[in-house]
Amino acid sequence: MEIWPAIDLRGGKCVRLKQGDYARETVFSDEPATMARQWVSRGAQFLHLVDLDAARGAPIPENRQAIADILHAVDVPCQLGGGVRDDAAIDDLFGLGLSRLIVGSAALKQPDWFARMCDRYPKRLAAGIDARDGMVATDGWLETSQRSAVDLAKDLRSKTENIAAIIYTDIAKDGMLSGPNLEALAEMRAATDIPVIASGGVTTVEDVRQLTAQNTYACIIGRALYDGCLDLPAALAAVTEVLQASGGDSSNA
Repeated sequence: MEIWPAIDLRGGKCVRLKQGDYARETVFSDEPATMARQWVSRGAQFLHLVDLDAARGAPIPENRQAIADILHAVDVPCQLGGGVRDDAAIDDLFGLGLSRLIVGSAALKQPDWFARMCDRYPKRLAAGIDARDGMVATDGWLETSQRSAVDLAKDLRSKTENIAAIIYTDIAKDGMLSGPNLEALAEMRAATDIPVIASGGVTTVEDVRQLTAQNTYACIIGRALYDGCLDLPAALAAVTEVLQASGGDSSNA
């Protein structure tokens, strides 16, 4: 299982929100590139970036510069979510050197367009499915749709074979340090053969062990790393431990 430390960007700074609430923000660093180097120095082989301002429809130069600085500072694959809504944004962001982009609201609202873009960039676009009580949330988590997360995943899979992954976030868990929603993740994995990346609530080494044991493709870890609840090397070691005990492949650990 891959572990992706999260770097959420707002106003050019590295921040974390609780349950996607922009009024409940904690600033962890004024220099996101320095934070990126820190995670890589502690063993991170991947980084998960989020442009929170773009997710709300207001891209700002400070975040774009922070993204470019991170890509220049580290030599690991970086994926980005937030505000990826049209062809121009996708072309532009891939031009920066990002390895993967996450499409959220637009995948729900324009599934045929998303499928075409997946075919244009095979295995490089992931669907960010953020759920509140099992229903898809959109527009920076400000709105909740009438579409279930599982139904959206099935629909997207029926339209293209080239979707890279589903980043599944349970908003109730995000930033709350209360553990992931294992049942919802299991339901999502059972519904589709698309690799599922767990996001939200991963807090302890035991959470990492459980996700690994359940054959989760990857997990994104945010606040727990920043608050010191979870040590990144310990999390990586837990993945290796579980995979070796089960006779699995620990090459991503």
